[in-house]
Amino acid sequence: MRPSAVYSNQRVGIFVDVQNLYHSSKNLYHGRVNYPELMKSLVGGRQLIRAMAYVVKSDTALGEAAFFDALEKSGLELRSKDLQIYPDGLKKADWDVGLAVDAIRMASFLDVVILVTGDGDFLPLVDYLKWGLGRLVEVAAFKRTASSKIQEATDRFINLEEIPRIILRK
Repeated sequence: MRPSAVYSNQRVGIFVDVQNLYHSSKNLYHGRVNYPELMKSLVGGRQLIRAMAYVVKSDTALGEAAFFDALEKSGLELRSKDLQIYPDGLKKADWDVGLAVDAIRMASFLDVVILVTGDGDFLPLVDYLKWGLGRLVEVAAFKRTASSKIQEATDRFINLEEIPRIILRK
């Protein structure tokens, strides 16, 4: 990981793996993420071009609409899909490919791509954005649940555990 300078003229795109963040904050802290504080901290005085949040809709989740509304009020554009439930009861909720395609598609008008996930499956995306497209890549996640490989590969790793007021206790 090389140090990444932060400049006010950098054009930033943020891509949030909501499921990853939700489960990490719930399992580590029995709390939830303060999204307005997260966005303010990640942008850090730079130019926010787009901020996308990838969510999965479930008919049974209570408070889901209010949660999605709160994400939008934090400045995030929602990309959503329905939870898939297979005949054997297996549930699938995966936005990895969609997030990766959007990040690559938008990289041409960004200087910095911020991936908010600790999922090591995004390592090829980090490498492609950095080495294939020449973008600075930052990854924001909870260090204890983030892949060590993605922490090492990024230009800047932002440990969410070190951001004040990032966790809201229930």
